Amino acid sequence: MQLSFLRPLYDRPGPWCSVYLDASRDTHDSRPAVDLRWRALKGNLLEQGADPVTIEAVEDVVRRHDPMPGDYGIAVFATRGRVVLTEYLSAPPLRDLATWSALPHTMPLVAQRGEQVAWVRVLADRTGADAVAVSAGGVPRRAHVKGRESYQLRRVQPGGWSQSRYQRAAMEAWHHNAGDAAAATADLADRVGADVVVVAGDIRATGMIAAQLPERWQDVLVRTDAGARTGGADPTAMDDLTVQTIAEVADQRVTAALDRFGVQEDVGAGLAAVVSALQRNQVDTMLIVDDASADGELWVGPEPTEIATDPGQLAAMSVADPQRVRADAALLRALVGTDADLTVLAPEEAPELTDGVGAVLRYVDAGTPGRGNG
Repeated sequence: MQLSFLRPLYDRPGPWCSVYLDASRDTHDSRPAVDLRWRALKGNLLEQGADPVTIEAVEDVVRRHDPMPGDYGIAVFATRGRVVLTEYLSAPPLRDLATWSALPHTMPLVAQRGEQVAWVRVLADRTGADAVAVSAGGVPRRAHVKGRESYQLRRVQPGGWSQSRYQRAAMEAWHHNAGDAAAATADLADRVGADVVVVAGDIRATGMIAAQLPERWQDVLVRTDAGARTGGADPTAMDDLTVQTIAEVADQRVTAALDRFGVQEDVGAGLAAVVSALQRNQVDTMLIVDDASADGELWVGPEPTEIATDPGQLAAMSVADPQRVRADAALLRALVGTDADLTVLAPEEAPELTDGVGAVLRYVDAGTPGRGNG
């Protein structure tokens, strides 16, 4: 998982107000329910010493955000009277939460967000296609393709001296229209950096589109005859396939990260080793087990790589006023500051991971703990 979307949170000093709220408005009394939940969180923030101006900024977002149908949540991060980041959550948070701390509490957000897979889905027939693409950051793009050929798109019934000519014309028209759809698909895939391209709909059209896609997209292509562009067509099968394909790509990434970590054998395992690697800008990808009950702490200075298991380490790094913060908050800030990635694991995916954390390293040298040096 790339964490660059969190960068604005670490480009300015705290303290930070971090709020996770179930904002679902499905029932007739949902607005009062949201207000009551927010009121409880507001009281928690005041008890923690949050400044009123920052609380008011968060409250304005909570009360004025555009409601969405269904169950969902919002995460809001603010400091010094200004909301810096607001994220919609695809499902309500495990519990409503509000913290006032030196660093933003971002672990619940990244844990729920999970691996972000960029994808393109095309629903095609012989006249054109409708395409939607979503980037890794969740930004959607759409395209409607009306093929350039509209004449003689149906092959004639057998018989008649002109049968073969009309059938050739139909095939050429289909091929041209599929080429237009393939070009639009490739453009969308390039723009979002697609990990998956799903081409659905008319079986002959999908075949022609697939054949005309550039080679770079052939390895991530999935074809299906599910779905239709006709009004009232049931999209369930097409939606299910898309979700399943995206989930498989996400699972493959997690497996790849675990495999790379396993190859390292005796380095990068455990909190102390990961902290040491982050100090040295050595982490490529950090692995962390999603544990909502985790309450470990680390010490930090002003810079992302000023992170330690005890304040004495930071004193040796000439940090004048170390602060004690949540361990996951310190780790995530260090990952963002060193352009490292994150893989969030379910407990059953890494039951033996020391301290529930590990790191795939960019390099290993004589000073790396675990190589006979620590």
